[in-house]
Amino acid sequence: MVLSCASPCIQGISDPAVANAMAVNVNNQLAAQISNNTLRFGAFAALSMHNASEAAAELKRTVEELGFLGGLVNDYQQSGDNNDTLIYYDQPDFDVFWQMVTELDVPIYFHPRTNVEPIATLLYGHAPWLLGPGQEFAATLSGHVLGLCTNGVFDRFPDLKIIVGHLGERIPSDLIRIDAQLQRQIPLGMPMLLNVSTYFHTNLYETTSGNFATTLLQFHIKEIGLERIMFSIDYPFVDIPSGTTWVDGLDDVLTPEKLLSLKRGAAIKLLKLND
Repeated sequence: MVLSCASPCIQGISDPAVANAMAVNVNNQLAAQISNNTLRFGAFAALSMHNASEAAAELKRTVEELGFLGGLVNDYQQSGDNNDTLIYYDQPDFDVFWQMVTELDVPIYFHPRTNVEPIATLLYGHAPWLLGPGQEFAATLSGHVLGLCTNGVFDRFPDLKIIVGHLGERIPSDLIRIDAQLQRQIPLGMPMLLNVSTYFHTNLYETTSGNFATTLLQFHIKEIGLERIMFSIDYPFVDIPSGTTWVDGLDDVLTPEKLLSLKRGAAIKLLKLND
């Protein structure tokens, strides 16, 4: 079980110095908590994303010194005195960070977060029950992930590995339309060289966290391949028995070999747990 800091964690801290210090603190605490049982638990680093070089340095420290398996970011980094600056990681300014990720050969997990004000009210004031996992999380995070694609991050770093939860935040369910529409943007200067479908076979992975939909899983297996999908629960937002009951019930849908890949095989390979 890979543990991480719950959303929004460091991405909810607007002051760069405070955020960087808190990331170090959180990572040290997490390392201490799992140090007596690293056969059962692993960790993804919490990172302050105000500064790409500092984020790269902290990721390197946690992987090489603490034995972490990668990093986790909770969508965009809020910044500014009034939380009025949103930092996305799909611009060339963050290439120094992605270079470090590829050199360390670890994945970065993209997890959702709640939106800052006034965005949350502007978008969902008419229907506040859409805040959170029902709509807000997938709608916001999918834009960030597609930004990585369309702004050429995977073309600049072809070995980069990104994990997206909740069955890909709906992106693999709409790949045909996404690819077709983005092709129209290429003549307008979009940096992306390939298409989003391709990146789901080379750079992007998804987990089942909080989305235990068997028919959707079967569709995604056909779209991106079982080797790109990993079982995850999303605890504490989803209880562990719900996840285990669902995955253990897939034996009438998947062969034993394929079920083992979903449960642990793909994750073992991606996280290099046999090394």
